[in-house]
Amino acid sequence: MASYVEPSYQRDTRYLTARITADGRDGWPVTAGRYRLVVARACPWATRTIIVRRLLGLESALSLGVCGPTHDADSWTFDLDPGGVDPVLGIPLLKDAYERAQPGYPRGITVPAIVDVASGAVVTNDFAQITLDFSTEWSAWHRPGAPQLYPEDRRAEIDAINQVVYADVNNGVYRCGFAGTQDAYEGAYHRLFDRLDWLSERLARQRFLVGDTITEADVRLWVTLVRFDPVYHGHFKCNRHQLSAMPVLWAYARDLYQTPGFGDVTDFAQIKSHYYEVHRDVNPTGIVPLGPDLSGWDEPHGREALGGRPFGDGTPPDPLPGVVPGRAGEAPAG
Repeated sequence: MASYVEPSYQRDTRYLTARITADGRDGWPVTAGRYRLVVARACPWATRTIIVRRLLGLESALSLGVCGPTHDADSWTFDLDPGGVDPVLGIPLLKDAYERAQPGYPRGITVPAIVDVASGAVVTNDFAQITLDFSTEWSAWHRPGAPQLYPEDRRAEIDAINQVVYADVNNGVYRCGFAGTQDAYEGAYHRLFDRLDWLSERLARQRFLVGDTITEADVRLWVTLVRFDPVYHGHFKCNRHQLSAMPVLWAYARDLYQTPGFGDVTDFAQIKSHYYEVHRDVNPTGIVPLGPDLSGWDEPHGREALGGRPFGDGTPPDPLPGVVPGRAGEAPAG
């Protein structure tokens, strides 16, 4: 891989990093019903937690609060709920939970966030660690047949893949979209597509990124791929090719989309609404495009020929009643 000058866009990665663990060593023990996971279906970082929570079957142990797809500079809001108030936390703004954790909270109000229901305070918004802890610390509450998303014998490989995918793809699309100079944009653009080419070569030989089952690495890559054509290709100028013109990645993304836990928690309308309406520095009019045609997500992908079993020795989660893949926000959050 060639090296590039870092673009001007820098993500603030200072998070509330207390961990909720089986032994409660940070003061926050895993306890069913104690915490609420607050997300937005529009956000890729939050979508990771929605997927992993569903795949592992943590719904009965960890409730879900869902913010609307748009927000102002102040906070994500619960505008999808009656009266614009989260029915469990009793707050209209996610900022309220951050302020209870740290009065005068000085950074951005981000999703996902796990909130201690009793105190109403955010425990953690460290999105990268949250899903790993779902796999390792919340195991007592996994459903029967839950997959091994972070198997111990594969963790080094998963961590290495996650590191480059985050730097070049997950965050890479943002470095393209928010670049402040032509040089910064071009560096981010080449780095992104070089990595996508590398991923295409890897996935041409194997069905999943690590081993022959779905892992944390697949979840992290997929949340960017599913947003690629609806928003990143045009809105963020990641336009060498659409995902649908990259045969291996397009088939891989469809394979996961059609797997329970992925497409059934996706909402394309909310994804588009968020990026095009909120990012007025990139899209000043706030107009949300009508395209692209998303019907291709249901087409056969042919990835079964590479072998592998999505859930290994486990089983898929039960279907979500009344949920149409790609339109999950039209059904209750659950």
